[in-house]
Amino acid sequence: MEILYKVHNNLYVNLTNRCPYACTFCLRQTMDRIGESDRLWLEKEPTFEDVVEEFKKFDMTQYGELVFCGFGEPTEAFDLLIKVAEYAKKTFGIPIRVNTNGMANLINGRDVVPEMKGLVDTVSISLNNPNKEAYLDLVRSKFGEQSFDAMLSFAKECVENIPNVVLTTVDTTISKEDEAKAQAICDELGATYRIRPWES
Repeated sequence: MEILYKVHNNLYVNLTNRCPYACTFCLRQTMDRIGESDRLWLEKEPTFEDVVEEFKKFDMTQYGELVFCGFGEPTEAFDLLIKVAEYAKKTFGIPIRVNTNGMANLINGRDVVPEMKGLVDTVSISLNNPNKEAYLDLVRSKFGEQSFDAMLSFAKECVENIPNVVLTTVDTTISKEDEAKAQAICDELGATYRIRPWES
């Protein structure tokens, strides 16, 4: 069971396979792995102790960032995420990033952004599409109509509390015109826009 795995020069944390989205382009539909991993489907969700034990297998000085991103939405295991982030920050002093769909507040039934403040250095949020209807068609969220506005609201709050906030789209899923609209949304929010490559 792979809890930690390497992608480029960063170490990724795979805490859960749960996700409220069923994105049409999701890698989980076509593969079992990402980066230097073998299989990211978890037999069970790890405990805090499980994750700490895994850290012992890695030379943490070799990694530029600790990234919470696996085969699920990391904020589905938010309480564990925060506990692991606190441990990693205190023990290794490593920059921390959370890759998310932006549904954390809806998933957890509370505003979780203040809990990340001072601990998480970067939040990368999947904008996916600047048009609400197209976004909903793409992500197929269990939260339905409220998802797009909730994601933007989460992004806005992150900008106010987290040093680096990045919104992303996938290069093969939207037009250049929509990329320009996505850039405009990021400019308005005060976030960075990044077009990420689709990995097949």
